[in-house]
Amino acid sequence: MGTDEAFTNRQGQWQAVADALTGHLAAVTAPGFDVQDLEAARRNVLVFHGVGGIGKSTLSRKLEAALADTALRPAQWGEPTWPASPRLLPVRIDLARSAGGDFERLVLTLRLALAGLDRALPAFDIALVRYWEHNHPGEPLEEYLRRAGLVSRFAKALPGQVQSALSEAAQALALPGAVGSAVGHVAGAVVRAVRERRTTARALAGCPRLADLLEAEPDLDALSFYPHLLAYEIDRLPAKDAVVPVVLLDTFEDTGDRTNRDLERLIQRVVWLMPNALFVITGRSRLQWADSALQGHLDYTGPAAWPQLAAHIPAARTTPVTALAGTGPDGTAPSAVPGPVPVADRQILIGDFSPEDCDDYLARRLTTNGQPLIGNELRQVITARSHGLPLFLDLAVMRFLEIRRTRTPEPADFDHDFPALIARTLQDLTPDERHVLRAASLLDAFDVPLATTAAAMTHQAPALRLIERPFVRENPLAPWPYHLHGVVRSAVRRADDQSDDRWSDQDWASAALRAFDALGRQWTGTPGGGRRLLVACLRQGLALARNHRLGLGWLTDAAWTYVSDSVWEPLAPAAAADPGGGQALATAADALVELLSTLARRQHEHRSRTVQRLSTVTAAGLLPDDLQHMAVYYLAKAQRDLGHRLDSRRGMQLVADGGGRLAPAARRGLVHLARLAGDFPAAHQAAQGLGWKGRQRRVEGDILWPHGDMAAAADAYLAARTQAEQHGVAGERATSQAQRAFVLAFTDPEAAADEIDLAEQLLTGLDLRATALTVRTAAIVRDAGLDGVDDRIQVLRTETAAAGIVAAQAALELAAAFHHAVRGDDAAHAAAQARLRDLARGGDYAHYTDIAHFMAGQHPDTSTAVRWLDAEEPVHTRWRALVTTRQAHLNTGTR
Repeated sequence: MGTDEAFTNRQGQWQAVADALTGHLAAVTAPGFDVQDLEAARRNVLVFHGVGGIGKSTLSRKLEAALADTALRPAQWGEPTWPASPRLLPVRIDLARSAGGDFERLVLTLRLALAGLDRALPAFDIALVRYWEHNHPGEPLEEYLRRAGLVSRFAKALPGQVQSALSEAAQALALPGAVGSAVGHVAGAVVRAVRERRTTARALAGCPRLADLLEAEPDLDALSFYPHLLAYEIDRLPAKDAVVPVVLLDTFEDTGDRTNRDLERLIQRVVWLMPNALFVITGRSRLQWADSALQGHLDYTGPAAWPQLAAHIPAARTTPVTALAGTGPDGTAPSAVPGPVPVADRQILIGDFSPEDCDDYLARRLTTNGQPLIGNELRQVITARSHGLPLFLDLAVMRFLEIRRTRTPEPADFDHDFPALIARTLQDLTPDERHVLRAASLLDAFDVPLATTAAAMTHQAPALRLIERPFVRENPLAPWPYHLHGVVRSAVRRADDQSDDRWSDQDWASAALRAFDALGRQWTGTPGGGRRLLVACLRQGLALARNHRLGLGWLTDAAWTYVSDSVWEPLAPAAAADPGGGQALATAADALVELLSTLARRQHEHRSRTVQRLSTVTAAGLLPDDLQHMAVYYLAKAQRDLGHRLDSRRGMQLVADGGGRLAPAARRGLVHLARLAGDFPAAHQAAQGLGWKGRQRRVEGDILWPHGDMAAAADAYLAARTQAEQHGVAGERATSQAQRAFVLAFTDPEAAADEIDLAEQLLTGLDLRATALTVRTAAIVRDAGLDGVDDRIQVLRTETAAAGIVAAQAALELAAAFHHAVRGDDAAHAAAQARLRDLARGGDYAHYTDIAHFMAGQHPDTSTAVRWLDAEEPVHTRWRALVTTRQAHLNTGTR
């Protein structure tokens, strides 16, 4: 078996590095570039930030290797686009606390990287020796390098180069007796001479600021300015030795926090003072250097100072640079050219692996005889569970190896959250930020006020800091713009949290209740929030109530508002496990989740499945009376769609007798049952008392069109659509318009085309399966008698059968009968009649078979129980006239 530190893709990040290097090389080799200009804006930083475990350190190591040796560059990255000269000099510095990093080590690492040039760097080396003798008396530099682990092939050369720089300085300054003396003696003599003979010193080192830096107390603060001398020495290298350092600073989050920026301030100073080096910084958070609010914490702040780090600051995108200028260490703003800040963004979020990258990584991570050790099925499970987080993949690989020692790993073994993810996520957060993070993990999405309330914080600062973290993703178009990375959220909620400030079960329950109440207040207290906010609040509120066994509270009113428009947006994020799969409902919240999600899913499932699920909800008896009636009503509707007349009638009668919110709709349901049974006089009489709440005008249209009175039916549907518009009920408006298009399609194909188009527009954004089928059936009726309609009927016949809506199947077969009657195809017409008889075996839709006979100029062979509003003959005449009129219309060739 083989293991490999697989490196996957990251081609986008490499391209960003290549672009930054190309631009940087062009800038530093331009004639006007001045390394000693301490005021010009800096464009020598590229930042990669992302959640812990996303692969930042791996990327940093791979970049170092690829820049040092082209043979180590991944093939998919392609050839570099920058010139071969000057030579790139990659220097990687791990700032992690565990690596023992400090500022001295950083500066020495930079100098060590240049030791390979095999030449002294007089200005820097003289200053370094002075600092060293003052802060490390009696400790040779080479001994410190060995003890600090900074041993490299150039480490032994550095002390000699420093000694050479001092000796040359002593000779140039004509210091008798200094040459050949101890390093400390030479250093002291050189420094004194430089102070006394500034002109000679400038001639010696060529750097006008050397004497001033040697005057300063040689402490850590002074050391942070010495990189200016290093930049100067690099700038004056001869062409054959010219190099451009590419400094890769990894684990930048360990430089401090938002209240302690001492080390960050020193490192920022190095970056500013070395404009001829490109710094590639990797860390968990983006750099805040372009934020003017950090003035006083850092030397150089604001978008004028760091224009390429300011793209995330809204004001910086539109405000002129000069108005946003930050400050330098002397309190003055860096120079800037007036105009808007460039929109180029050098702060790049390292994203998750794609599913393909995850699979590739796992396949190459463990191999045996050249084949992946982790099987395809198991790789798919791990990939789905990882949400693309490389750290999760690594932990899963280790778990695979651990389990494999005793048995064959199974997919269930990886339904697991790793404590290491908790540690990586929480380690650099403040206690308040950890508190808000746990509260936010209860929510699919959140904003600052919602997270603050859920965490019971009295101030928003922790939430504001948290949303800047890379594991918090942003979607500005969502009702709440922020959400946690999937793996991080799962780990925070489910993994074994052993931190000192971990939450108890009661803490989690209290936070869930606060979040639930806050969502309710947001829904009720946001005028004009509309259905988008309603559905968003419902999804989150239902999940909280179900998962934490909360009372229904505001969910009851929200549920009624949800069903009132008949729009049926999916509530899948809050859907409970399918009760039909064996998980029983235990609380009212469980039942409400199942009720609402079933109502939404019924637009995509066979009605028999809807009946099964709603039967489970009603049988559980967990809902309060009004919501129980909601479940009973929609169960009765689904039973009616399946042709279960008696069951549907019992449910509708129960709801109607209850006198609740759905009583008018239930009375309408009873009218529909009478109509479907062919008792039109009873249906018509009962419809007169329905009013708007019972959708009386639409019901009247439903009664009129089977009688062939299409004009009156169309008028009734128009009145119903107008009422729906006045009341703002989008679903009812679309349904009424679809029915209007259907009846007009029999009488006026040209006008029907416009009505169908309008119905399709009104259905946009709605999820109404039966109504959509009505519109498509209307198109069949409109085109009756034309070629190609038979194939469309067959396709739609399959779809209506899959939906399990008998009304849609009957309407389609009636449309098919009309088409065949117009074409005079007796055999096809007889087949349509036979299908209608099959649909009417349960007792409903018998009048459809009568109408099919009327279309062909026939009378039914046997009498039916249909009771028309008037005599049968006028109905027969009207339907036959619709057919002959269409035939005449087609024969004239006007279509």
